[in-house]
Amino acid sequence: MTLPNGPSTPGFTRIFRMLKLIFRPLEYLDNYAQLYGDMIKIGGEEAPPFIYVSNPEAIKEIFTADPELFACGRGNGILRFLLGENSLILLDGEPHQRQRRLLMPPFHGERLRAYSQLICEITKQVTREWTVGKPLLLRPYMQEITLRVILQAVFGLHQGERYEQLRQQLSSLLESFASPLSSTMIFFRSLQKDWGPLSPWGQFLRKKQQVRQLIYDEIRERRVEMLEATSLQSSRNDILTLLMLARDEAGEPMTDDELHDELMTLLLAGHETTASGLVWALYWIHHLPEVEDKLRYELDSLGEGAEAMEIARGPYLSAICQETLRIYPILPSAFIRVLKSPMEIAGYQFDTGTALLPSIYLTHQREDIYPQPKHFKPERFLERQYSPYEYLPFGGSHRRCLGSALAQMEMKLVLATIISHFQLALTDNRPVKPVRRGLTFAPPGNLKMIVTQLRVQKTPVLV
Repeated sequence: MTLPNGPSTPGFTRIFRMLKLIFRPLEYLDNYAQLYGDMIKIGGEEAPPFIYVSNPEAIKEIFTADPELFACGRGNGILRFLLGENSLILLDGEPHQRQRRLLMPPFHGERLRAYSQLICEITKQVTREWTVGKPLLLRPYMQEITLRVILQAVFGLHQGERYEQLRQQLSSLLESFASPLSSTMIFFRSLQKDWGPLSPWGQFLRKKQQVRQLIYDEIRERRVEMLEATSLQSSRNDILTLLMLARDEAGEPMTDDELHDELMTLLLAGHETTASGLVWALYWIHHLPEVEDKLRYELDSLGEGAEAMEIARGPYLSAICQETLRIYPILPSAFIRVLKSPMEIAGYQFDTGTALLPSIYLTHQREDIYPQPKHFKPERFLERQYSPYEYLPFGGSHRRCLGSALAQMEMKLVLATIISHFQLALTDNRPVKPVRRGLTFAPPGNLKMIVTQLRVQKTPVLV
């Protein structure tokens, strides 16, 4: 056998398959995994097939292979309309390596420590209005926290007209694909038609242009500021400034277009996804009382004056975040790899043009790796170390999410700040399932909690 098994896809059924992927994504993936195993072929009759891969050994072969074997930018072209041509996600070869080298420094080491206090303070600011007995729609609050972190840590904007404009326009832009129905515009090019400002695609394009202009205005203003202030490097530590100061091996800086597209990538990757992860984590913590009890015990045992980075290293808090991203990963698959030449993987021979999709969701649902995979059990991450081919919420290899360390730290510090200040309860404790939100799996938008008690915070001290 040269190719894995998969569903037959005569032309008239393809649209129904796509609609099921959009509106019932978990059922779509679970059903195919039960029928065809951990290597699933989709399509291939008229064009090279897509291969869902949830076999850890096969994923290892993909992640450890020469990156030059794959055209990842081509495989992720569905994002070009939102991110721009220069996004790291859409680049291959030397351009990808150059951009990744320029982007890496702000997301590691001491830079994370600098962001930790900011995250705690923003969380306290956003939740300050929470009062006992008041029902809270969780997602808008988590989005507000993650958006403020982006604007302040990435853009270096804390207040002012542009801060407010970006805050409002970005929120509006990202709501363009907030439901499964509106997400269909991403998958069907025939819906990407500008029929005027009242049409869905027309509204999106106009919102995108407004955000684009605001970002370019900030870049140009910052360049003028850099020319006038030789001490800017020491007075600013936001990511935009660091990127503008970065130079490649030839001594060349990033262009305005490159900066714009990378900022859009950071916004998309760091705002929506982290907000969804936070809503899920709060749901699971309060859906399962024993999880909440263990977390409170860990936080309370840290002692007076615990620093933010010490809190972020808490083993049970870390395990909760890991399990949150395991059971319902925000992105169902790692970035697509399109083969540039034939390749053998797991005994199958794949031709040039085959699109490989390492399936994060299906890998995380393997019974042989994660017993009772549908159950939320943070303890599994305290009992075992998983390989990067078994646990891959941020993708892998040279395409692993650049901001994964920042995202995980942000999740942990936001959760610790909220749990330390509030006693919460779900207004409805029935089980919930993910829904599609653009390219991501997200909690239902109507998930609500209620404050049952304000906690007098003695320990830990977050800020």
